[in-house]
Amino acid sequence: MFDNFIVPKNLIPSDPRFGVGPSLIPVEALEALAKTGPNLLGTSHRKMPVRNLVKEVQNGLRTYFKLPDDYEVILGNGGATFFWDMIGLGLVQKSSLHFVCGEFSDKWYRAHYNIPWIQAKAIKVPFGEGINPVEAGEHDLICCTLNETSTGVQLSNIPQLNNPQTLMAVDATSGAGQIKVDFKNIDIYYFSPQKVFASDGGLYIAIMSPKAVARAEHIQKDKSRFIPESLKFSHAIENGRNNQTYNTPSIANIFLLNEQIKLMNKLGEEKVILEAKRKAELMYGWAEEKPYLSPYIKNPEFRSQAVITVDVDPKYNLGDLTRILRQQNVAVDIDGYRKLDRNQFRIALFHNVTYDNLKKLTQIISLAIESLG
Repeated sequence: MFDNFIVPKNLIPSDPRFGVGPSLIPVEALEALAKTGPNLLGTSHRKMPVRNLVKEVQNGLRTYFKLPDDYEVILGNGGATFFWDMIGLGLVQKSSLHFVCGEFSDKWYRAHYNIPWIQAKAIKVPFGEGINPVEAGEHDLICCTLNETSTGVQLSNIPQLNNPQTLMAVDATSGAGQIKVDFKNIDIYYFSPQKVFASDGGLYIAIMSPKAVARAEHIQKDKSRFIPESLKFSHAIENGRNNQTYNTPSIANIFLLNEQIKLMNKLGEEKVILEAKRKAELMYGWAEEKPYLSPYIKNPEFRSQAVITVDVDPKYNLGDLTRILRQQNVAVDIDGYRKLDRNQFRIALFHNVTYDNLKKLTQIISLAIESLG
């Protein structure tokens, strides 16, 4: 359908990476990694070059998020998917309550549901709708996803819990850094760095309140509960306090994460969020203006400022268009989430995806569709 479409040279973005999966890692960060030469990669993660790097990441996140002094920052291998099991085994006493609004919040629920000695319950809304978490007395862990990567739903409120025995857990993977939260209302906040924080997958970063640390310590004392060594919070917390990870990490991953934290700390969280909102206004305005487009998330309260999903009139074959844009190296990975099975774009508004490039992308897509008449 779009085989004859050629992107005008004046509209070609400076970087084609608009996808919400692997992040747009700045070339400057890769060049900085290369300059470390023999002094970082290939050295022991127990020695000071790597420990200093981990410490810089921890302190950088404390500065960026303005964390309470008594909150812990830990890092570990495996990413957020791995961390779902870690939370289920090591932070749930009896029951977790999950607020599900997309594929990844549902996967977190299923990870806990499969643990036989805890009870997991889900409150679900149809994909494309949002749902804020609320407290329920019979559950000792409340689980919510700050930004549902699969659908582009963003939570609008994370409440303060009244029951001191209940923990609030937040998967912030594709929203951390661009969506403001009150950490005083959150006990475990975790993310993978391959989104806003512009690194690679396979790593988790978790911020834990004193309540969460105490819960982890209490559960580990229960000798009747089996927790694999790699999933024990005690190891992660102890190593975090020593600016280390429990087992050998990808040092390049941590380095790239640190470069992005330094970049974002130059602006500060408030300015980063303002720019994210400006990009979101551009994209949602475009989706509402064009008759062949519509925002997938109908309720503005739950529209993400990190990931936007846009439905397109079914008469236009987006598979053809995304293929052509990839072949011309103009825009890659802007397809909708595969399991939604919609004629849809899914586009990252992450910090390194510039406003100007997003504007060019909207012009390219509109030009391609409107050229068909």
